[in-house]
Order: sequence, then C-alpha cells, then structure tokens
Amino acid sequence: MFGKIIKVIDNSVFVQNISNQVETGLIGYHVNFIEGTRNIVGEIINLDEKEIEINLLGEIVGDKFLAGALRKPSTKSSCRIITKKELEYILGKQNFSNKENVYVGESSVYQGFKVTANLNDLFGSHFAVLGNSGAGKSCSVSRILQNIFYYNDEGMPVNSHFVIFDIFGEYRSALEGINNLPNMGFKSYTTQISAIDNNLINIPAYFLGVDDLALLLDVDDPTLLPVLENTLRLTYILTSEGEGNVVYKNRIIANTLMDILSSGRNSNQVRDQIIATLTKYNTVELNLDTIIHQPGYDRTLRQCLNIDNQGKINAIGLVIDFLGTFADFDLNKLDITKNFVYTLDDLAYALDFSLVNEGILSSNMQFEKLNKLKVRLDSIINSDYKKFFEFTDVISKEEYVRKFFTTERGKNAQVVNMNFNYVDDRMVKTLTKIYAKLFFDFVTNLDNRASFPIHLILEEAHRYVSSDDDIKVLGYNIFDRITKEGRKYGIILGLITQRPSELSTTSLSQCANFIVLRLYYPDDLNIIKSITANVTVQTLEKIKSLRPGMALCFGNAFKIPLIVELPLPDPMPKSTSVDITTTWY
Repeated sequence: MFGKIIKVIDNSVFVQNISNQVETGLIGYHVNFIEGTRNIVGEIINLDEKEIEINLLGEIVGDKFLAGALRKPSTKSSCRIITKKELEYILGKQNFSNKENVYVGESSVYQGFKVTANLNDLFGSHFAVLGNSGAGKSCSVSRILQNIFYYNDEGMPVNSHFVIFDIFGEYRSALEGINNLPNMGFKSYTTQISAIDNNLINIPAYFLGVDDLALLLDVDDPTLLPVLENTLRLTYILTSEGEGNVVYKNRIIANTLMDILSSGRNSNQVRDQIIATLTKYNTVELNLDTIIHQPGYDRTLRQCLNIDNQGKINAIGLVIDFLGTFADFDLNKLDITKNFVYTLDDLAYALDFSLVNEGILSSNMQFEKLNKLKVRLDSIINSDYKKFFEFTDVISKEEYVRKFFTTERGKNAQVVNMNFNYVDDRMVKTLTKIYAKLFFDFVTNLDNRASFPIHLILEEAHRYVSSDDDIKVLGYNIFDRITKEGRKYGIILGLITQRPSELSTTSLSQCANFIVLRLYYPDDLNIIKSITANVTVQTLEKIKSLRPGMALCFGNAFKIPLIVELPLPDPMPKSTSVDITTTWY
C-alpha cells in the first residue's frame, strides 16, 4: 500500500498510495519510516486514491519512543504499519498489574490493545480531567482510581492519600469498597448536618490564621488584614487568664472611650456611645458602676456622664482623669496560655474588641468599612455552618492531618471523600481553600520532603480554582501556589471541570497530564489548542463528537496524544443523568 515519499510539508509526509484503495479504516493507524537504524513514527491522518498523509510523531530509539519529530524521513525511507511490539512503546506496557503502571483504558484504534501509563508520570504531576456535563468525567476518575487499587499484583499503595473534594456527593458509592481490601481504608466526611453514618466536616477554629479568616469572612480589601491579625492576637489575650490580659483589656476600652470623648459630637451622643460601649465591653475595674473617687464625694462612672441643664457633661474632667490612669501596657508582659482551644464565639468577641480599637464607634467611615467583618462572622455563628468549626479537643495541625487519614478502626485511609453537597458555593470555596492550605503547610513542614504524598482531586474545579481576588487580598492563591510549588513536596492537584476556560490559567498551565472528554464550547476548545502543540486539527475536531467515556489523553504520561475508551467503573459513582422516562411515567 505504501509507495515512495512524494513530498514533506512541515510535519506531514505524503506517501504514494500504490493500492489505489481508500481504506478509511487505516486513519489513526501508526506507521514506521525505516532508513538504516532510524525508525520515525507517524500517524495516518488522511488518504485518497493517490496519496496518504502521515503526521510525524517521534522516533523509536532502542526500546523507547521519543516524542517530537526532530528529523524527517528522506525519499530513501521505506514505510510500513507499526508492529505490536513497537506499538507497546507508544501506548504503554500491556502488563499493567504491577506497581509501575496503571491501566487507563482501551485504544480506540487498535482493538483489544490497552492504554497504560507509568504511575510516576501520571500521578507525580498535576493533572486535569476536562469535559462537558455527561461526558464521563466522574466515571473516568472513579475508574482510574479503582484501577490503582484493584488491579495490582505487586502489593497495595498503602501510603497513598487521595482527598476528593466531592461537590455533588458522587464518589462514595464508587470507592468505599476500598475498605474491604487488605490494609486499605476509605473515609467519608460530609457537610450534611443531620448525617449519622458519616463524619461531619470539622476543622478547629483555632487553626484559622489571618488568611483563613479572610477567606471565611469574604474579605475583599487587603487593608482589613491588620484588623484580622489584631483579632487573632486579641483572641489569645482575651481567652487567656493571665493578670496582664485584664490590664490590656482596660487599656483598649479606655483608649476607645477617650476617642469618643474627643470626637466632637454633642454631649448626648457622647454619653450614649460611652454607655453603649461599656455595656458590651467592660472589666471589673472599668465598667459603668466603677466608683470614681474625688475629695468628699464618690460617684459611679455612669453618674459622671450625667448632662446638666446647660447640655454639658459636668464631670467630664473626672472621667478623663480616671481613664488616664489606664496607662499604656507592654504587650511583652502578657501571660498568654499556650495550647488552648478557642471557638468562633471567642473570635467574635475578640473581633468586637478589635473593631472598637480601630475606631468603629467613633467614625461612620470606619463603621461602614469594618462592620461587614462582624456581620459576616455573626451570620456564620448563627447558622449551621458554625458546626464545621466546633472542635473541642486540643490537637496540633500535624496530628489533625494524620488523624484525617486514619479510619475509625485505626487503618490508613488511602481515599478520603469530602461531600460538599450541602453547603453553598461560597462556603465550598472557603472550606476547600482552608483544607488545601492546611495540607500544603503540612507537607512543606515535613523533615523528609515528599514522604507523605497527598493528591487533592477537585470536582467542579472551575467553581473555586479560579482567578479570584485572593492574589489582590492575600498576595497568593493557594491552588496556584500548590500547582507551582507543591509537586516537589508531594502535594498534587487533580482538576476536574466542564469549563476549562474559567479555571485559573496559572493552575491549568502547571498541569502535566490531560484527559479531555467531549467538549463543545469554542473557548474551551481553544484552551486545549493552546496547551498542546502536538495535537492535530483532525484530533481536536474529534473532541466535539467523542462518545461518553472516550477521551483524548496527552501529557507526560502519554507518549503521544491518544483517543482512549475508558471502561465504566464498577461500582459506579452517583453521577448518572436523570431518567426522564422512568421518572415521568
């Protein structure tokens, strides 16, 4: 069938079709150009009665396939269909029941030929699974994970750690059977408050740093971060029992009252604000009933605020002198108890003090700017979401993470499913970022780098791995940071989305492997074009018409871009489309 080379244009070689037959079934087959010891591999992409167009892919050197056609075949080269042994260099080893290779699916071109990937190449770098709704993303991810745990004759991956951020609660049914395997464990967390057979997602409030609080309170102004820093500092101070802490509280209240007295407001407004402040913020030494002594006459602070018939606070001088007795206090003298638990309520109390210290009561402008922090925190405290942060035990972050990956029976949990189906988008985004930062901090602090690999698989990733305001507010986006720095520490992202064009371009650009199921939207297809240079136009067109469960696979783990048919998982995730006929009738 293959005659002499007619011409070479860019990366395409045109070969004479000596059979004069249009055998369309050969499109997608691979051929080998042989000239001496050189073996240049190409793929048939088009043919007619006169010529066959072959796209060059790379070269076989020894027993390895090297992608990239750096050299072109000459007219002396002979051309033939690739052999089965040569094909294995490209599609992967057919023996995949070992710890080096993972079964991905079946070749769409070569019937009965498996597509496998080197485990390190596939899971040692960030990856993305892209495809429209109903294309088979959840099934594909479930099946590949099942392949890791169920098709391995050389031992089980006991030290693997997969965390699935499961937006719709789909994956548990597909993966909980891992619990029945020797030395394997599956663990499930949920956001469903009423659930009795799952662990409720629960993270200690005392783990929340400034960045976490900014995410939780939806901060969009970086100038509010110092307020949150002060809030955390005050939380330690106000919940500690050291004597100096009361002195410091007195100082904050006194300074706030002095600001109100010097605000320039009329006497009634000043009096009302001081009473309002001391009603909520007070100590044993400084409250409305505190006695202010003067020669021959003692009165309470409340009495000193009385207004005379001229509309003035007639004892204002006494109040100012009294407040001046609460001198500045050296923070270094504070006795702060270590390793203690505080709650969201404690944070709210400290935030109130922090806002007062920032002048929320003495400035309308400050009130508008700062009060939204209080409103947002109060809304969480007064909702079911508060339960996610109720954690009464004292535990370190390292202990928490290790316990997170331990089942109730004390086994390692290789797969942890986190069902976020019962919270709104904002809380999903917040919780995923808090957990991602917790895991990132954990792995970066290990003495033995990359000794505890963690794979974060993010379903519907476009909803929270996006180009949002985190960089403007915090100076970084945790998912972008993980994609740029995480690989060397052993924390890997798997991004699953139906809208790649809405993903953070930084995160997507750091992915080394892609499994692309059916896509229609032009912007999404343009993303695929931009992230790979060796996918032909013909292959890209095929993406639009792929059947569910079929995918274009390319990246470090795949020698060349391949159309692969991924088998259905067994058991299935709960991701199937609604059955209208059954439901309606």
